[in-house]
Amino acid sequence: MCGICGELRFDRAAPDGEALRRMTARLSRRGPDHEGAYQDGPLAFGHRRLAIIDLSAHADQPMLDEALNLALVFNGTIYNYRELRDELLEMGYTFFSEGDSEVILKAYHAWGANCVKRFYGMFAFAIWDRRDQSLFLARDRLGIKPLYYTLDSARLRFASTLQALLAGGGVMQRLDPVALHHHFTLHSVVPAPHTILQAVKKLPQAHTVHFAVSGEVTLHRYWQLDATRPAQVLTEQDWLAATRAVLLRAVERHRLASDVPVGVLLSGGLDSSLLVGLLADHVEELNTFSIGFEAVAGEQADEFEYSDQVAKHFNTRHHKFALPNGEVLRCLPEAIAQMSEPMPSYDVTAFYLLGERVAKEVKVVLAGQGADEVFGGYFWYPRMEAASGTPLERFSQHYFDRDHAEYLQMVTDEYAVPDVTAAWVTTQLQQPEADEFLDQVLRMDVTSLMVDDPVKRVDNMTMAWGLEARVPFLDHELVELAAKMPPALKLKEGGKFPLKAVARGLIPDAVIDRPKGYFPVPALKYLRGEFLEKMRAILNSEACIRRGLYRRDYVAKLLADPELYLTRIQGSKLWHLALLEWWLQINVDASGETTQA
Repeated sequence: MCGICGELRFDRAAPDGEALRRMTARLSRRGPDHEGAYQDGPLAFGHRRLAIIDLSAHADQPMLDEALNLALVFNGTIYNYRELRDELLEMGYTFFSEGDSEVILKAYHAWGANCVKRFYGMFAFAIWDRRDQSLFLARDRLGIKPLYYTLDSARLRFASTLQALLAGGGVMQRLDPVALHHHFTLHSVVPAPHTILQAVKKLPQAHTVHFAVSGEVTLHRYWQLDATRPAQVLTEQDWLAATRAVLLRAVERHRLASDVPVGVLLSGGLDSSLLVGLLADHVEELNTFSIGFEAVAGEQADEFEYSDQVAKHFNTRHHKFALPNGEVLRCLPEAIAQMSEPMPSYDVTAFYLLGERVAKEVKVVLAGQGADEVFGGYFWYPRMEAASGTPLERFSQHYFDRDHAEYLQMVTDEYAVPDVTAAWVTTQLQQPEADEFLDQVLRMDVTSLMVDDPVKRVDNMTMAWGLEARVPFLDHELVELAAKMPPALKLKEGGKFPLKAVARGLIPDAVIDRPKGYFPVPALKYLRGEFLEKMRAILNSEACIRRGLYRRDYVAKLLADPELYLTRIQGSKLWHLALLEWWLQINVDASGETTQA
C-alpha cells in the first residue's frame, strides 16, 4: 500500500522534476517507509512506500527490471501473488524480491494488458515500457485503490490523490457543473471519470489505459459484473454453501498476503464481527478496534454494546476509543485535508480518528465495507423493490439527496445543468446482463456508487495514517457470486441473509439479530452549538460568497433550521453544503493555482 505519481511528456520536453518532488511529498502520509523516484526520457515516477509485503529494500519502488526493460509504481496488494509467482517461475522468470510488486512486472511482460485479469486484489499501478516508450495504467475491478490524472496535449500527470496533482501545479480550479450535480444528488458520489474539478479526472474502476509517447490514448474496460441467474438452478442451501466457501477463501487471501500483523476494525455490526469470527482461529492474539462518540439529540453514538460482546467471545486484544465531540470538531480540518474529493458521510471523520489510533498498533486491518452493497443490507433496497414507476423513479425517490428542482434552487445560474444525474442513473440501470430491477440497482451500487463513497473514504482516511485497510467483502469472486444470487435471497430477514446464515453459530446471535447499525457521528447530523456556528462561518465567509456557487436564500433557509432539512437517507443538507465549501477552501483555494473563470 503506497502513494504513486508520475508525469509523461508528449512534447519532447523533460518531465518537471520539481513538480514531481512536490507531488511525491504530498503523498508522504500514504507511504511513510520509503521515498523513491525514477526518470527515463519523457517519463518520471515518484513513490511513497508503506512496507507490508517483503519489508526489505529489494521491494522498494519505483521498481526497475533492467532485464525486461520495465519500470513500475504500484499502490495496493495482489492477494494471489504467490500463486502467480510460482506460475511465472515455471515459465522461466527469475525474481530479485519476494513481494507482489515484482510479480506485476513479470505478469505484464508475460501476458501484457491481460495481466490485470489474473490479479486478485486492490491495485492502481503504472508501468513504463522502455521497449516502445509507452505507459500503462490500471485500476482494480471495484476501484478500491484510487488513480487521478490531468491530461493535455503536452503532458499527462497522475497520482493517488487529487491533492498531489494540485501540489504539482498547473491545474485549473474551475468546478465541473456535471460533477456538482452528481455530488449533491448521489451522497457526494461523482462517477468516474469526473471529479469536482474539470481539469482532474480519475481512471474508472476495472479499466486500463495505454499512453503512447506520441500522445495516443487507448482506454479499455477489462471486467464487467454479470447480474443474471446461472443456467443451473441452485437451492437456498447451495447459495449459502457457496457464499461460505468463497467468503472463507477471500478472508484467507486477505489475511495471508502480509508480512506484518493484521487486525480488524470492529464496529459491532454483522460484517466486521463475521470477519473477526472467521479470523479468530487463525491469528494469535487478534487485534480489534472500535470507536464511539457522544450522543446528540438522543441518538446513540457508539456500538460498544455489540463490539464488546464480539471481542469477549473471541478473546481478542481489543482497543476501544470513546471520543468527545470536541475532538471531532478539532480534527475536521485535518480530515477534510485528507479527502481526495469532498465526502460528507458522517463516518469519514470517524474513520480518520480511528485510523490515527489503529496505526499506532498495526499496519494492516480488515474492514467490513461493501457487505451492505453486495448483499443488500440497506433499508432503501426493499423500499425500492416495493415502489412503483419507472426504474429511475423507483430508485430516485428513495435515494436521491435532492430532486433536480431543489438543486436548481440551491446553485446559481452559472452551475445550472440539465438533470444529468437522472440521465446517468437511467443509463446505468439499462445496462444488459441484469435479470431484475434490484439486480440493476445492486450492480450499479457495487460497481459505481460504492466506489466513490464507502470505498474511497476507507482508503483516504486510513492511508492518511499509513494504515492499509483491506475489504474482503469486495473480493471480486464474492461480488460475482452475490450478483448472480436472486435478490429475494439477499433481502430475506431484513437483508444480508447469506451473511447472517454464515455467521449463525459462529458469532453471538445478539449481533446477528440486532437492527442494522451505522457508523454514527450525530454531531454532524444534528448541527448545534459550536458545530452550527462553524458551518455558519464557512457558508457566510467571503470565500464562499465570492465563489458564487450557492444561492444565498437557500443557504439562509438551511441555517435557520438545519435539523429540518435532511436527505432521504437522513443526511444533513447543511453539513453537505458546508463540507464542500470547506473542502474547497482547504484543498483548492490554498493551492495557489489559477481560479475559475
